[in-house]
This record gives sequence, C-alpha cells and structure tokens, in this order.
Amino acid sequence: MGNPKLPPLPERPEDAHKGICGRVLVIAGSLGMTGAGALASEAALRSGAGLVTWAIPECIAQTAEIKCTEVITWPIPCSESGHPSLESRELLDEASMEVDAVILGPGLPAVGETGELMRLLIAEIHAPLVLDAGALSALEGDLGPLMKRRRPTVLTPHPGELARMTGKRIDEIQAARGAIAMEFAKSTGTITLLKGAGTVITDGEQVAINKTGNPGMATAGSGDVLAGVIAAFLGQKVEPFDAAVLAAHLHGLAGDIAVKTTGVHSLIAGDILKAIPAAFLQYQKTD
Repeated sequence: MGNPKLPPLPERPEDAHKGICGRVLVIAGSLGMTGAGALASEAALRSGAGLVTWAIPECIAQTAEIKCTEVITWPIPCSESGHPSLESRELLDEASMEVDAVILGPGLPAVGETGELMRLLIAEIHAPLVLDAGALSALEGDLGPLMKRRRPTVLTPHPGELARMTGKRIDEIQAARGAIAMEFAKSTGTITLLKGAGTVITDGEQVAINKTGNPGMATAGSGDVLAGVIAAFLGQKVEPFDAAVLAAHLHGLAGDIAVKTTGVHSLIAGDILKAIPAAFLQYQKTD
C-alpha cells in the first residue's frame, strides 16, 4: 500500500482548442456565498479547463459576472432565500450531458429545496462529479443518492463531514484516517479525498498520502479551490484517482508557494488560487 508515483500533467496538443481541453460545469454559490463558486470556477480555469460554466442563482448572477470575467455565468432559477431552486433540476441534469466534469456543493446549503436538489443531482448527473461542502452535508444520514451513481465520483470531505456521512466520531476518523477513508471509498464506489494534514486519497484499493501543504491553508475557500483543480483534471480525461492525487499535490504546492509571501496567519484561498500557475511550472520542472 505504498504511495503511488505522482501522475504527469495532462498533455496539450499543438492544435488544441478550448472545446477539447475540458468543459467543466460548476453548480455552486448562493446569497452570501458567491465567493465559493468563484474560487472553484477560477481554479478550474487555472488548472487547464478550456471552458468553465458557473450555474449560479439568477438573483446573484450579476455579481458573478462582475467577479469572474473568464467564466461563463449561467443564471438558474432562484429560491426566495437566494439559493438554487428545484426548478433548475432538469436544466442542470441536461447540462451535465454536455460537459466533461461537474462540481456540486461549494457555497450551497444542504437544507430545504436546495438540499433536495443536490440529492437528486448526485444520483442523476451524467458526468464525472466532484462533491464538496454542501453536497457532502446533503448526504448525511442517507448515502442512497451516492450509491446510485454510475460515473466517477470524487468526494472531498474534511473529518467532520466524513464523520457525519459515516456516523463515526471525528476522533475515531482522525485516529485511523487511511483505514476509514479506504473503507468508505470501497463501500461507496468513490474516490475519497479526506482533507487535513496528510490528506488521504483512496479509491478503496489504492491509497496516497499527500505531502504538500501547510497550516495556513486551513482557511475558508481553500477546499473550493481544490474542487476546481480536481474537476479540471477530470475534464482533461485524467483517471479519477490520479486526478485527485495530482490535484491534492498541486493545491498543497500552491499553498506552499503562497505562504512564503503571506506567512501562515495571513494566507487566504485567493492566495492559493493565484499561486496555481507557479505550482504547475514548478511541477513541470520535476515531472
């Protein structure tokens, strides 16, 4: 069960165009949490995705357009509370057939109709799927939607989220991070990326422990950036386990580059995002 060799970056042919470099759909963000979708979307672009479409509640779509100039913003039906509504289910399901990867959950509440929407989409989305934040909370007490999936699925829980999905205590998970993540991944047919110091990535058979990153990355939005990097690699047809391993490494490496300027106390998710290009360049030199 040794650490597998880090995979190479996706190749990009000389005649590449944006349509073949990975189309990513980001279903994220709600009133008060617009930044989560922006971080995930921009991280996907910075990690090589050719086209990123951000499905955002129409009531806050203008904010998204101002914030992200390179991202395609797609206003979807909005609930009275400023969250994606159940009316968007069919639209999002159909859109997932036209992309190479989907992110679901950053900045979304796992309650009410948005929680129900996410549970339905988890089971129905046709593309490889990255589940983060609210989408993980939506699975608490009922992994049924996850068990219905037939396409690759990468989960990015922190210990608290994995505890809620498994019914275990956080201290139990922290005492046996690798074993519990591996058991969960195997039983659900997913790639599980358990965040924290020494992030564990496993598909239930293979296991990798990430060695990059630093305590400054324990900051709001860091996981949204990671979700974007994973989805970009999935969209570029990297094998799902390799996509998660490579994304964790480069995300941590970007944090290590950024922290040299900010220090651990002042590092924020935007700093990690800005350091992704430097992380890719550094990795290419050793690849």
